[in-house]
Amino acid sequence: MSTVDVAAPRSALSIQRRETLRAFTRSKTFLAGAAIVGFWILCAIFQARFFQNPNGLSVHILEGPSGSHWFGTDRNGRDVFARVIAGARDILVIAPAATLLGTVCGTALGLVMGYFRGIVDDVLGRLVDAVLSLPVVIVALLAIVSVGPSKKTTILVVGFVFAPLIARTVRTAVLVERDLEYVSAARLRNERAPYILFVEILPNVLQPVIVEFTVRLGYAIFTVATLSFLGFGIPPPSSDWGVQVADHYQYLPGGFAWWPTLFPGLAIASLVIGVSLLADGVSQVLER
Repeated sequence: MSTVDVAAPRSALSIQRRETLRAFTRSKTFLAGAAIVGFWILCAIFQARFFQNPNGLSVHILEGPSGSHWFGTDRNGRDVFARVIAGARDILVIAPAATLLGTVCGTALGLVMGYFRGIVDDVLGRLVDAVLSLPVVIVALLAIVSVGPSKKTTILVVGFVFAPLIARTVRTAVLVERDLEYVSAARLRNERAPYILFVEILPNVLQPVIVEFTVRLGYAIFTVATLSFLGFGIPPPSSDWGVQVADHYQYLPGGFAWWPTLFPGLAIASLVIGVSLLADGVSQVLER
């Protein structure tokens, strides 16, 4: 094969990548989501350097928003603004890690189910259906109650729960690819199944995998916050947003102190919306 023949596909691939990158920069949905998520990432990175101690106590208990405490103080006299900023750190570690774990496991499972089919697909499919038959939060609660709440447990449990959802999507994509010519050619070369799955088929189903990752990330953020709110996520005195809401929501009915609950709740909502916008932008660009 000549140098020109090799360079031509590489040049075409380079052009395609530049066009895809340009499409991302032109997508208002993607850019809006990136701005919101980027803001919280910066808060998580620089919280310790530029913001006060989120666990610092004071005599100002349940003091409303003011010039000295922008978001007020909580029932222990801690600055709510500092705790909201610090709360981004845990959730931006746990949720992406859990989503990545679920994506890797779900992708591998979906590849196996879609490629081998037959009894392998039937057995694994029944297991996937069994997990999917229960609400995500219920499955997570049952698992966490069994081993106890911690960051590692939350990552493992949420990743496990998301894996079947991603596996089903990947399986559908693999069913389309498995009978195409390039897969048949690999079989004729007597390539082993792992090579066909991860070298031949996987690159051609990355698009739905990437979309699934971005979509599940938003669900992961909400799930982690929900588990913390219910007392089964990151244990106190964490500044996790779900923990903050759980500690102060009882003050809402009488309107006595709304700020320790409102601001962490808005933080959760803004991050979920930002990730959802990112997911929509990625989906729109990749499906062009």
